[in-house]
Amino acid sequence: MDSTGLALFQLGAILFALGMLGRLAGRFGMSPIPLYLLGGLAFGEGGIVKMQAANEFGHIAGEIGVVLLLLLLGLEYTAAELVDGLRLSWLAGLFDLVANATPGVLVALWLGWGPVGAVTMGGVTYISSSGIVAKVLNDLGRLGNRETPVILSILVFEDLAMAVYLPILTMMLAGLSLATGAKSLAIALVAITAVLVVALRYGRYVSRIVDADDPEVFLLKLLGAALLVAGAASALNVSAAVGAFLLGIAISGSTAHEAAKLLEPLRDLFAAIFFVAFGLTTDPRAIPPVLGWAALLAVVTAVTKIGTGWWAAQRQGIRRMGRARAGAALVARGEFSIVIAGLAVSLGGVDGRLAALASAYVLMMAVIGPIAARIVEPTVQFFQRPRRDLDPIPG
Repeated sequence: MDSTGLALFQLGAILFALGMLGRLAGRFGMSPIPLYLLGGLAFGEGGIVKMQAANEFGHIAGEIGVVLLLLLLGLEYTAAELVDGLRLSWLAGLFDLVANATPGVLVALWLGWGPVGAVTMGGVTYISSSGIVAKVLNDLGRLGNRETPVILSILVFEDLAMAVYLPILTMMLAGLSLATGAKSLAIALVAITAVLVVALRYGRYVSRIVDADDPEVFLLKLLGAALLVAGAASALNVSAAVGAFLLGIAISGSTAHEAAKLLEPLRDLFAAIFFVAFGLTTDPRAIPPVLGWAALLAVVTAVTKIGTGWWAAQRQGIRRMGRARAGAALVARGEFSIVIAGLAVSLGGVDGRLAALASAYVLMMAVIGPIAARIVEPTVQFFQRPRRDLDPIPG
């Protein structure tokens, strides 16, 4: 079989396997992310079946997947919502940042991975999975709960923090000098501020530029604009993901709604390939030595996320059950953690074991998160139930 035929055959096998894994995940009501990662580990270096011919396409498709993930995330917010969310949640957001990034930083430093590895692992353990959290809240019928705005405000803060964090991480991974790094960070901050101002005042004009009545033309303009902005941002060492996120924020109104509907199937496809592509770059034989560290981080950061949600909800006057639900909903890690680890692996400058640790950690947290959100309510009810031997004697 020639190289083209082999690549098509392997790519078809991977996509079909992803479809089966996604169906399996849906049957058990869980996120498919852990299964996609396992699929990548199975097909990559050191896996059960090595499919090297599909690697090149997987790398490019994975990059497009990151762009679409962040573009869709930006489309979910208006600039006003981001500003309001930041104003309401900045204190809880800072607590979240310190409490959940610190364990990753400490483990990376203990393992001797240096400042770059520490900053990378801090980001991996810090940010919750917006996609998994939103799906769990919808599946459990909690979108109208009183604690849900608290959860969403923390997620908004995390997403904004990523817009600053990713350029800093890119700068460190690229080994830029302090002056060049400061320039890149300044460009990123100016870009974020400019986009928010443009979105608040002139968002309708940006929407008109990309809008079109024909779905095919609309899709081409959207995807083309996203890749153009992502490429330009990457050239400026700002991060392609941040560029796509900012473009999503700038598109508003009905255009944003229609864009989200049009891009969702593409996002799901390319995001699945992205998770597989990350798994392909990770040798599964490197996971057992870091499995203990991954489990330790999973336990510690599950507790710190629950504590974050509990404290943030308590500040809003929400009762104990709502505080517990808020904390448990934030536990899951997923797409952003892999985006961070994937960026570090692709640019180099980090210990090779980091990808294995990030994979094992996300595999655990993407499973633990939805389970925690589902069992937290009956668990709290069980412990709040009056014990029979403490009930008052009738009469």
